[in-house]
Amino acid sequence: MGTYQRFGRFTPPAVRVAFWAGIRGGASVPEASAAAGVSRQLGARWFRERGGVLPPPATLSARYLSFDEREEIARLRAQGKGPSEIGRVIGRDKSTISRELRRVEKVRADRHRVHYKASAAHRDAMAKARRPKPCKLARYLPLRGEVQKRLEEGDSPEQIAGRLPVDFPDDQEMRVSHETIYQALYVQGRGALRRELAACLRTGRAVRKPRRSSTERRGRIPDMVSISERPAEAADRAVPGHWEGDLILGSTASGSAVGTLVERTTGFVMLLHLPRDHTAATVARAMCQKVGTLPEQLKRSITWDQGVEMAKHAEFTVQTGVPVYFCDPHSPWQRGSNENTNGLLRQYLPKGTDLSFYGPGMLDQIAHQ
Repeated sequence: MGTYQRFGRFTPPAVRVAFWAGIRGGASVPEASAAAGVSRQLGARWFRERGGVLPPPATLSARYLSFDEREEIARLRAQGKGPSEIGRVIGRDKSTISRELRRVEKVRADRHRVHYKASAAHRDAMAKARRPKPCKLARYLPLRGEVQKRLEEGDSPEQIAGRLPVDFPDDQEMRVSHETIYQALYVQGRGALRRELAACLRTGRAVRKPRRSSTERRGRIPDMVSISERPAEAADRAVPGHWEGDLILGSTASGSAVGTLVERTTGFVMLLHLPRDHTAATVARAMCQKVGTLPEQLKRSITWDQGVEMAKHAEFTVQTGVPVYFCDPHSPWQRGSNENTNGLLRQYLPKGTDLSFYGPGMLDQIAHQ
């Protein structure tokens, strides 16, 4: 159990920095709390207050006193040292120490002195140095109203950010990044969007989920061909016919899944019906059937991650003539079109459900949507 268990508002800034550094490094909330020396409950409260969104670095210029220097001032002041001696010890001008002490030490009417405390002094200094910039969604009501309306209609923050310049080409104020929308939903106190609108997100999460490291899967698929050997024309998206693929998994009990294929140039989507299992043989068979419906000029390549469901990629290539290239481990951005599309598809194919319910006809309608 950490030292700062109950009074989170009095914890030194360095403690919060250490907690968020742990979250940024992939630690869970309990792990980051233990590393920072705070209780699990306090760490969970910090995480919940910011909706899982990492705070900006809380740092001051070197010309300002650091927390360590303020701790030394507090120690020396408790020993009765004056500004000149304190300044010599910490290497600061005595006038700097005098101003710091005058700012913090106040004499009340009853002549009782308020003693210098490093944590309170540093917290106040950080608050005064902060330059609050009102969120654009809080300042411009037409933009906020439009974003709220589109969230309620089921659009994602990425879609909203992308469509606003198209729908309002002459109004430069009707521009907002998807990250600003997320932060307005997740972070308490932003005062821009209603917190309940987070339920409109396709994930349905009220806090951002931190990224965790995944298990290494290298070497499980025979004869893999690396994405580095994929034709250059696939990378610039100039020539159609290059696809990205993956699986969306249903509930564990059902064993169901849906295969997703996205054409890199046009964004055209095809979905594979996998109602009972997603073994390599089943996926290869469904891929052959679906890709077989395409004209020859649209059958150039497929890029997949290193999932074992593509273990029979060589047989697929023999039957269709379409080579399969595999992404590097832990590199989902190498098939970003498919990753983004899968996120959109989860609105129609929720996690933890039996995806065998969605027959081929329904999947074609979802792909069209």
